[in-house]
Amino acid sequence: MSRVFVTGGSGLLGTALITALLERGDTVVALARSDATAGMLAARGVEVHRGELADPDGLAEGMSGCELAFNVAGINGFCVPDPQAMMRANIDGAVAVVNAAKRAGVPRLVHTSSAATIGEARGVVADEFTAHRGSFLSQYEQSKTLGERAVLAAAAAAGQDLVCVNPSSVQGPGRSGGTGRFLIAFLDGRLKVFLDTWISLVDIQDCVSGHLLAAERGQSGERYLLSGIRMSVTELLALATEVAGVSAVPRLLPAPVATIGGAVTELIFRARGRRPPVCREMVRTLLHGHRYDGSRAERELGLSYTPPEDTLARTVAWARAEGLLRSS
Repeated sequence: MSRVFVTGGSGLLGTALITALLERGDTVVALARSDATAGMLAARGVEVHRGELADPDGLAEGMSGCELAFNVAGINGFCVPDPQAMMRANIDGAVAVVNAAKRAGVPRLVHTSSAATIGEARGVVADEFTAHRGSFLSQYEQSKTLGERAVLAAAAAAGQDLVCVNPSSVQGPGRSGGTGRFLIAFLDGRLKVFLDTWISLVDIQDCVSGHLLAAERGQSGERYLLSGIRMSVTELLALATEVAGVSAVPRLLPAPVATIGGAVTELIFRARGRRPPVCREMVRTLLHGHRYDGSRAERELGLSYTPPEDTLARTVAWARAEGLLRSS
């Protein structure tokens, strides 16, 4: 049993991570910014520490006496209305957690980064050592890349033990946004058009296991890609229809049409002061595609990945139970 501090405990990954920590008997202390989050965490048997991500003093107080900390907090999304808020959370907030952990004497900090920080060239099957292309596809990718570099530098300067984990797109029960939203809409017949691309995913439970194994076995100052599924979009959708027992074939949109459509949609919605559902950086990222190699986590951490059909089956069952997927 350990005393463990967690940021981002109300999100998809944070919620699943806290569940795993409680199940193994750890005492969990979680950061909460709002009354609603504090109440939800307290109802789960979590010790609540009220505070802000960018407050090192307050964070250090919450981390006092903890043997381990997980920084899962951050902002993830495309077409966000205020990119500066994302930069502050994913860069400044992450560094604040490193400094707080050092001040509180936490022996090990695990930082949730992103596979997007790899920054591989298009068409490359990328691992942790792949050269960065030198440019960013989105503001999210930029914020997570700069944030990862900043936390590694801050930890090295302070002498704080730090391990980074870099999940690809997290999928499974509970994921109704991002790739999960597109998948559910396709299976339900509401979305028929896709881009010809490559997708890399990691099961939510594998992602949690990767975090726990990184805390136990990860090498300080290193990063570990968590990615167990690598498929073309047509392969993924074909498997999803088979698992769900539905009949659907996607229509692939030509890249030039998608690019123009994304730009026009963004222009119209921005002019109306609304967040666009599709924008240039989203289309650019989708057209680039991602093929990640998550085998280092298998070799060095002992992580075992869930078969993709199992991840999809659990996702479909959850979506149907929640009324998000109406097709039978």
